[in-house]
Amino acid sequence: MEAIQFHLGEKTLELITKPIPEIKDPKQILVKVAYSGICGTDLHIIEGHFPCNSNGLVLGHEFSGVVVEVGSEVNQFTKGDHVTVDPNNGCGMCYFCHSGDPHFCKTGGINNTIGIYRDGGWAEYVLVPEKQVHKLSENITLEQAALTEPISCLSHGWDLISPITMGNKILVTGAGIIGNLWVALLHLQGHRRVTVSEPNDSRRELLKKLNTGFQCITPDELKERQKNDADYLFDLIIDCTGSAAAIEHAFSLLNAGGTLCIFGVAPPHAKISISPFEIYKKEIRIVGVNINPFSFPKSLGFLESLSDRYLTFEKLGVKMFSLKEYKQAIEQLKKGAIAKAVFKI
Repeated sequence: MEAIQFHLGEKTLELITKPIPEIKDPKQILVKVAYSGICGTDLHIIEGHFPCNSNGLVLGHEFSGVVVEVGSEVNQFTKGDHVTVDPNNGCGMCYFCHSGDPHFCKTGGINNTIGIYRDGGWAEYVLVPEKQVHKLSENITLEQAALTEPISCLSHGWDLISPITMGNKILVTGAGIIGNLWVALLHLQGHRRVTVSEPNDSRRELLKKLNTGFQCITPDELKERQKNDADYLFDLIIDCTGSAAAIEHAFSLLNAGGTLCIFGVAPPHAKISISPFEIYKKEIRIVGVNINPFSFPKSLGFLESLSDRYLTFEKLGVKMFSLKEYKQAIEQLKKGAIAKAVFKI
């Protein structure tokens, strides 16, 4: 089979041919990948800014596909099932796992993720544990299901920042795929006082395809409005940039009682400077969001609700590539010419 392999030492990607993985555990499932996304985390990994398995790794933690073979003890899935895969899994034995927080597990969670520490979906086939596989309903296409993992992270974030009061002024910073999905989710839930900040002209144009009516402005315009109006503030700000400068500026735009949701993944070395007095004075709440504990079922529910109204690749600014076109896909993502790249396999 064809696969894209990453080598941490050399920071190189290459298209390789390797054997189709064989089931060695009775609880494993072999999935023929249909669609596999390139995540911002993948770009951080390729740049050497995010930890991963250093021994030659097939990336890809956002993917959907079809079951082609099951282990002898698998009883919830059969050949031909359309599925999506939760790449994260706790050890099931530690304090965090027993407390319902497997994403904090020191041996599991992000430290054992398919596509980060185990071979993932940038390949024609991938071997996964049964307990991490989710069957798709007839109302969800394989194309839409490629977004299950990112939406599962949004679902976790939604739970952490809820309730979001109707009528709140909301700012979303960044109009990549995550920003666009937040926009879709907020609009689906009835929120209308939403502003989006995005510096890239192409991404601002792509956002219009969602037809939400939300304002989309540049960060410079955001600063200008703040300069001209001391009350230009927001009750909820969702950062999807992972930029320390953007997060620091967002803090200054919070209304009293406001919430800053840090959703974008910043480089580990990044720092911000904020005033603890302002946190005290305004009773500011800062919420971090780390992956997706037990939120795949909710994500599948969101997929059904969002449906074609929001979740077509064209509307979201998603472009499809073959595995052979991985260099073009990464280049277009880095330039901001598209919101997301997905391999169609």
